[in-house]
Order: sequence, then C-alpha cells, then structure tokens
Amino acid sequence: MTDLHASPLGHATRYVDGHDPGLLFPVDRTPQRAELGFGAALPFRGVDVWTAYELSWLDPAGKPQVAIGTFSVPAESPRLVESKSVKLYLTALNQTRFGSDSEVAATIGRDLSAAAGASVDVSLTLPGGFAALPRAELSGICLDALEIAIDAGEPVPEALVAAGAPVEETLFTRLFRSLCPVTGQPDYASVQLAYRGARIDRAGLLRYLVSFRRHPGFHEHCVERIFADVWRRCGPEALSVYARFTRRGGIDINPWRASAGGPPPAPARTARQ
Repeated sequence: MTDLHASPLGHATRYVDGHDPGLLFPVDRTPQRAELGFGAALPFRGVDVWTAYELSWLDPAGKPQVAIGTFSVPAESPRLVESKSVKLYLTALNQTRFGSDSEVAATIGRDLSAAAGASVDVSLTLPGGFAALPRAELSGICLDALEIAIDAGEPVPEALVAAGAPVEETLFTRLFRSLCPVTGQPDYASVQLAYRGARIDRAGLLRYLVSFRRHPGFHEHCVERIFADVWRRCGPEALSVYARFTRRGGIDINPWRASAGGPPPAPARTARQ
C-alpha cells in the first residue's frame, strides 16, 4: 500500500533545476479498487487525461519554450501518479535543455510510463495551435436545477435507484466537489454519466453526486467509486462516467470509465478549466 504521507502533498516544496524522474510519486490503485470489490478483471475500461498548462523548457541555445501537454494514462495501469509530484517534475524541466519538442514529449512519456507501470501517451500543443484547442461544456441533460435536500457528508449510494423500461440518456452536473485525501483541499468538477438501462432517478443521482462534497479521494478514485455504485445499484446495460476537474497547480485531470463501447469523449476544456 502506498504511504501517502511520503508524497510531496502537504510538505514544504523543494524545486529542482533539472530533469529528475525521481520526483514522480506513484500511487498504487489496488487498495482503493479492492475496497470497491474490484479484482484483477476490471468491469470498465478507461483513461485519465491530464492537461498540463504550465509546461516550459529550454532549447539548445537556452531560450525558453512553452507548450500545453496532454498525458493519457490508461485505467488499467497499476499506478496513478500524484499530481503535485507531476507539477514538481514538470517545473524541474524549466531549466533543462532539449533538442526539440519531440524530445520533450518522449522524455515525459518515458518517465510517466515508468511511474504508472503502463504506456502513457504524451502529446504537446505548441503556441501556434493554442487558438484551435476546443472548449465546450459537457453534453446531456443538466441536473443542477433539481430541488434536493442535502444531509450527507459522505457518498450515499442508497440514493441511487432505477426502474421502468430501458432508456438511453446522458446526464451531468457542475456541482461536484470532493477533497484531496492528503491536504483536504477541495477539488471541483463537472461530472457526466451516460447509460442505457432502467431509468435512473435524477434527483437521487444528483443527491448522490453532491454527497461527495466532503469525501476524501483522488479524482480517479472518485470516478471509479461513482461507476461502481451506479453499476451495482442501478444495473444498467451500459455505463460511462466522465469527470472534468478544474485545474490545480496548472494541471487538470479528466478521468473516464466505461463498461464497453466506443472511444473516450473528445477532449474539450470547460469554462471552469
């Protein structure tokens, strides 16, 4: 089990001027998945898409370069990488010289893959491509105008109920908040749930999602908890859960988990990101 107190979170920060993959702090996914009853055969597939907005390095002449990085970590990787450690790792690249942006991408990909225990895809968007990066809100029916009573400080899966003839719909909320499991800092997100099966009670779903407000959990863990609870309580034929978290430390994390089907949602930054 990973000792989270050994991570950079909650400790004084030491900035390094030079490439140092040892700054990356892996976190084993197994214990949290075991708590949810997941074994080696996961009931979902998915990816964690990270966007790094504060990415900079030096060219061979020492001139600073900038880009926006996208890192795709497969859900089947045995480890996630703690976000503050990624921030420290990227900051250490600020004074590192690289021959090209492709060398930067290859270096980050190699180091993140070693930390996560699986191949991590890395792509860089250079300044000439910034204006073309997509922006959009999550699609579907927004739940946020529903009148609900909130009386829970931890997730309430018992609020999830489904009944009736099968439907296929996409629902979302902008009201999600959870807490960093180490520092207690709030993490905000828009969460989208797409499913096929008996109709899920919308008020109950919103009450469930909002009940994470004081729940400590990494972004990836929260999305897997949502998937597990909806999958077991509502029994859909197909299910996907997608969250776009607001950035902290210049990084946003966007986990997606799905029972089956097509590709992950097209990446598009929401207004709050």
